[in-house]
Amino acid sequence: MRAMVIEKYGKYPLQLADIPKPAVDDHEVLVEIHAASVNPLDLLVRDGKLRVLLKYDMPHVLGYDFSGVVIQAGRKVTRFKVGDEVFGRPSKGGAFAEFISVNEDDIAIKPRNLTFEEASSIPLVGLTSYQVLHEKLKLKAGQKVLIQAGSGGVGTFAIQLAKAMGLYVATTTSEAGAKLVESLGADRIINYKTEQFDTLLQGYDAVFDTKGGETLEKAFKIVKEQGQIVSVVGPPNARFGKEERVGFVKTNLLRLVARKITKLEKKYKVKYSFLFMKPSGRQLEILSEWIESEKIKPVIDRVFPFEDTQKAMEYSESGRAKGKIVVKIK
Repeated sequence: MRAMVIEKYGKYPLQLADIPKPAVDDHEVLVEIHAASVNPLDLLVRDGKLRVLLKYDMPHVLGYDFSGVVIQAGRKVTRFKVGDEVFGRPSKGGAFAEFISVNEDDIAIKPRNLTFEEASSIPLVGLTSYQVLHEKLKLKAGQKVLIQAGSGGVGTFAIQLAKAMGLYVATTTSEAGAKLVESLGADRIINYKTEQFDTLLQGYDAVFDTKGGETLEKAFKIVKEQGQIVSVVGPPNARFGKEERVGFVKTNLLRLVARKITKLEKKYKVKYSFLFMKPSGRQLEILSEWIESEKIKPVIDRVFPFEDTQKAMEYSESGRAKGKIVVKIK
């Protein structure tokens, strides 16, 4: 089968390769992929920035969400059959290819009202948003949350989910993205190019950080005492290491990497957490209900043909996309 692979870590172009079709074990299905989408995770893995947590054999196929049709089911698969249209977030990547084998617990039936391209844009950003807002922050209706980079792939989904939960949502974006985030329901829109969110906002219950760095550090100023910050790009800390049982050595390494954030936690009396999203077909089923009832809709910036996957990666890296970037494979 054809696949887009990396042969070593670093900012090297993806290579189109002919590799064996993946084998299928008892609890897996083989899916013919129709579409996949590009995420910041692809760039982080490509550059080797997650090697402490994830280490892959080379060559490695990137791509962390997809949609397609089941063409083979393992002997013990009970939830899916040949011909089912599905979407999902594979735990080990592999979606920039013509076929993928994936555990049945990591996928769900594709929402009926979405195309394959639209459905492929949902799993990673949808699960990330759900796990941050529902599982980590456990926010209730009426509470206030800042969602960074509202016009990006995660932001466009997270705003809609937060509004469906009854939250008050502030977000940052450029002037070009303001109308989009307003249409998604954002209550307070901050132009990050001309305004400083940390001087305009205060007393927030939570921050959903998708930027990291100095932006993450400033977020501590706007959260009230005992509030929370969850980042999907900021440094994993020792708490994450203990929760994920990465071992004594790696946990202490994470403690060292996150020492500046830990000092801010203590100074502002705010809890900081790092989320590394986990695949979940059951949670995708929940998201499908919201999508089919049209409470949440996919936001797609651009669709690239499979042969132009490298251009899709470059466009993602430019930071100009408003919504998701999709690769059409079939």
